[in-house]
Amino acid sequence: MHHKIVSFGEIMLRLSTPGLTRFIQTQDFNATYGGGEANVAVSLANYGLDSYFVTKLPKHEIGQSAVNHLRRFGINTDYIVRGGDRIGIYFLESGASQRPSKVIYDRAGSAIAGIQKGEIDWNLVFENANWFHWTGITPAISKEAREVLTEACTVANQMGVMVSCDLNFRAKMWTQKEAQSVMIPLMEYVDVCISNEEDADKSLGLKAGKTNVEKGQMDIDGYFLLAQTLKQKYDFASVAVTLRESCSASKNGWSAMMLDNQDCASTYLSHKYDIEIVDRVGGGDAFTAGLIYGMLNKPNSKDALEFAVAASCLKHSIHGDFNLVSIDEVENLINSGGSGRVER
Repeated sequence: MHHKIVSFGEIMLRLSTPGLTRFIQTQDFNATYGGGEANVAVSLANYGLDSYFVTKLPKHEIGQSAVNHLRRFGINTDYIVRGGDRIGIYFLESGASQRPSKVIYDRAGSAIAGIQKGEIDWNLVFENANWFHWTGITPAISKEAREVLTEACTVANQMGVMVSCDLNFRAKMWTQKEAQSVMIPLMEYVDVCISNEEDADKSLGLKAGKTNVEKGQMDIDGYFLLAQTLKQKYDFASVAVTLRESCSASKNGWSAMMLDNQDCASTYLSHKYDIEIVDRVGGGDAFTAGLIYGMLNKPNSKDALEFAVAASCLKHSIHGDFNLVSIDEVENLINSGGSGRVER
């Protein structure tokens, strides 16, 4: 069955230190591209869906390089607006053991920050579309990006397109008060909400029980209650909450839960993976893409959730923002439980 998915947000130039070197050590940076919604779009294209990414990028060669990078993975870039002076940049230093990863943003004044209402014909973009995805990063970019996002959500709702949002709070971009003043009103457009305990608290002011992510302690009942509260308060069709137990920067426990209209009586809790991290950036986006694929292609919500968690587990083993795995690889992990044995 044909599925057209649209994602809207910022794609950035990612400059990361080689291996596990620190910013102050390195003489070189590895250059690639990434960003919340772009990462989702790449995964969905890998899974064979008709994946469209919408953004604004400069006309110069670095902007074109970002467009070319998306096209490499089969993304439709027809509705990317060209203009503005610069592409946002982020610098990444990968953590290890007890030393956390660090991100430094250099994104002020990027092309998408100056995007204007009316620059994108959303009626045309959403023609024959099944799904629209955005994250809490996009409205944090600028007032203008916020207005265009609201425009997109309004048209998507009018055209009967399913809307998903990953709450994705970024403390370096706005305060909790600013986030809540913007995000809470935007929830009226959203059908599928994806969150973790921190994002629900900071973006919407809802807490998950006694969980302490830093200490690796998890109050599962608190998460159940959070999912139910989110669903009831904002009338979401589905809520998915990712559960990350952070033992160190190198080792995490990874699972998720889901509550949806298919079975309001119960919340699904996924299989848990103990992962050794190569690159955790984009892990949440890999989960989101897996969930969207699963909700469109799997027979039930439990199977959709298991696909999402397994896809995200694999992403943690891949350098870069993008989750470069196939459907078969995800299914093999689900079926094998993840022994990591060599395939011969």
